[in-house]
Formats: sequence, structure tokens, C-alpha cells
Amino acid sequence: MDQRHLLMHQAMLGDRRRVESYDRALAAVTDENTVVADIGAGTLALTALALRHRAAHVYAVEADPQVAAVAERIIKTNGWQDRVTLIEGDARLVRLPEQVDVTVCELMGNLGPEEDMARILRVFNRRNLRPGGTVVPERVVTWLAPVQFGTEGWGIWSPDFFGMRLDVVQELVDPTAHLHFFTQEPALLGEPVALVDTGRGDTGLRNVRPLALPLHTAGTLHAVLGYFTATLAPGIELSNMPSYPGCNWAVFVWPLRHTAVAAGDTVHVRPQRPDGSAARDVTRWRLDCRLDRVSKQ
Repeated sequence: MDQRHLLMHQAMLGDRRRVESYDRALAAVTDENTVVADIGAGTLALTALALRHRAAHVYAVEADPQVAAVAERIIKTNGWQDRVTLIEGDARLVRLPEQVDVTVCELMGNLGPEEDMARILRVFNRRNLRPGGTVVPERVVTWLAPVQFGTEGWGIWSPDFFGMRLDVVQELVDPTAHLHFFTQEPALLGEPVALVDTGRGDTGLRNVRPLALPLHTAGTLHAVLGYFTATLAPGIELSNMPSYPGCNWAVFVWPLRHTAVAAGDTVHVRPQRPDGSAARDVTRWRLDCRLDRVSKQ
């Protein structure tokens, strides 16, 4: 068993806000007559929550053979054989023996769509979700926001760090994307703008258009952040921004050369997603960026 799988699931199961949010969402849509499909079932946390809320049956779909083997052991250990059917395979190719009432999934990356959840669910649900059925989450939005850091992250490479100039370090650090868990609130220089929104039919980050980020506050532009907000069910949201204790998702950060900006300036950005398996390597993501100034500084 690849230990990285176990460590990844350990982090996800330890994210109490994630688990409790999905628990509340499934409680709202599940009863003793509900048939559920758990897509990307992993170590069956969402399956367990559906059973906790009396689901009649759960179809647990898992594409990774090693993880599916772990899921099979969990089913046997818990005596779920009559309530859970494990299906090993690509969810886009699966045709269940019956249509389900609820599809639940948590294939959300740090930015939201990296694992193509919306595209996978669209294909799976077309075949397997009954008309009028429920999808959890019902909507996922990827946001981009221009920020000024405090004394953390890219913000420490400043002209005044305890009286010492560290801005020269900016010339040495490759400004590629990285992940960050916030211990302080960054200052937003403009309102977040939606890059991808499954609520308007977007399915992923391929061929996204350039996005304009208007700035409403003067300051120093340090970076552009990327994060997600998932509406699991009406009134139940889950987001990785700001970071919270135990959060297993970090925020995407595209650092920029520290630049003085004014209210009314606009940052034009376009994330460049790497192809294939490289999409999981954050440092391979690029951000095309251009600044339009309202006036000369």
C-alpha cells in the first residue's frame, strides 16, 4: 500500500470542519429510502455518513485499486456488505444496477477543480442519478483575489524586516505557484472574482479566459490567491479561505514582484494549468499577469 494514500486520507479525515459540513449536508438529503452514490469513495468517510443518516444503500465508487482494496477491508470490518456495494473503476464508465437519489463527492483540490470533479459528476449523473436527484456539493466556485500579505509568506521579502532590507530576495525566488496555510488574514486589494463556477455550467480550468481583478485599495500587490468555496447544500458552505485549524486544503498563491498599486488599477490574470498528471504539481501552474494603472504612480 502506497503510504502517501494513507497520509492523504489521514489529513482529510482529520479535517473536522470538512467532515462535519458533509455530515450536515447528507443529513438534510438522506433517509431510510435514499440510495446514495459516493464518488471517489476513498476510505469511505462519506459512505459512513450516509449510513449514519439511514441511507438504504450506498454504491461506493473508487478508481484507485490500492484504495479500493482498503475500502473493501473497511466494509468487511464494519459488516456493511448488505448496505454498501464497492465498485472499483472510473466513475465516468460506471453504470449502476439502479438509479440513485443522491450523489456525494469530495474530489476538490486546493484550487477546487484540479481533480475534474464537475466533469466526472456530469458524466456519472447523466447515467446514474434519477431525474430530480441531489448532488453534494451542489456548487463549487474557484475565486482569484489580489492581496497584500502581512508579515508572512511572500510579504516577508520587504524593505523593512525588523529594520533589515530583505527585498533583494525577491530577485532570487522563482515566482511560481505554491501552497500556503494562512496564520494571518491577508489584506484584499480587490474583491475576489469567480474564475470557475459550476453553478453557471463551468466544468474545469481548461481554456479559461483572462480575468480582470479591479483593485479598490491602494497598497502593495504581493500575490494573487486562488481558493474555492463549495456549497454542499443550501446554507452549508465549505471553503479553504481563510485557513482554519485542521484544514487539509491549502490556498494557491501566485507571488508577484512587490508592486505599489492604487485604487482603480486592474490586474489581468489567466492561470495556466499544466497537462495531465503534472496538474498535481503546484509549481507547474503558471499565471499570466498584466497590470493596468489608472494613473502613473
